[in-house]
Amino acid sequence: MNLDMVMQELCALGKERTKKIYISNGAHEPLFGVATGAMKPISKKIKINQHLAEELYATGNYDAMYFAGIIADPNAMTMSDYDRWMDAAYFYMLSDFVVAVTLSESDIAQEVADTWIASGEELRMSAGWSCYCWLLGNRKDVEFSESKISNMLDLVKNTIHESPERAKSSMNNFIYTVGISYLPLHEKAIETAKEIGIVEVKRDMKKTSFLNAYESIQKFVDKGKLGFKRKHVRC
Repeated sequence: MNLDMVMQELCALGKERTKKIYISNGAHEPLFGVATGAMKPISKKIKINQHLAEELYATGNYDAMYFAGIIADPNAMTMSDYDRWMDAAYFYMLSDFVVAVTLSESDIAQEVADTWIASGEELRMSAGWSCYCWLLGNRKDVEFSESKISNMLDLVKNTIHESPERAKSSMNNFIYTVGISYLPLHEKAIETAKEIGIVEVKRDMKKTSFLNAYESIQKFVDKGKLGFKRKHVRC
């Protein structure tokens, strides 16, 4: 399948209701409003195609950019490629659920995520923390440095309340993910969550959110899901 064929199929799958939901979350034209699950039949036909993924991402169409992440080859992309994708990721559904997800399946995931977390830029920070959430929720605990993750918990504790709004949300998710998916630091994540308390996140055109990582961790513990790992990160 080529670019035109994929764009035609995505267009046919678009729904006005879904489009409105995406727009309410920050997406803007061009977009079709395709439910992510509806993309699976096309992705099965294409599988992995980095060249086509690049063409789709470059359209600026939200649905095409999302689909690009599904068919991209994470290890074919360099740090500069990921930075280029981040430059075009204009809201969190692209930064956290397309770019960060694709990055999390690459061999340079932690290296790139670390630079984004230290960037001071809201969406890059958000993507960096989100990438670690995808990593911790999928890869074996032994693949991570316990001291590094511990230091990251300390960084969240010391900076979350003064961080950019979207980064706050991803940092809160990081504490929650460490608490349920990275067993060596389960207890420290709980203590960190208690010390941080409620995290207030202000959203454009939406009600302010109040996040509580401690409660989120406890809900998972109560369900007996401590140590949860996803089998797959991408769709």
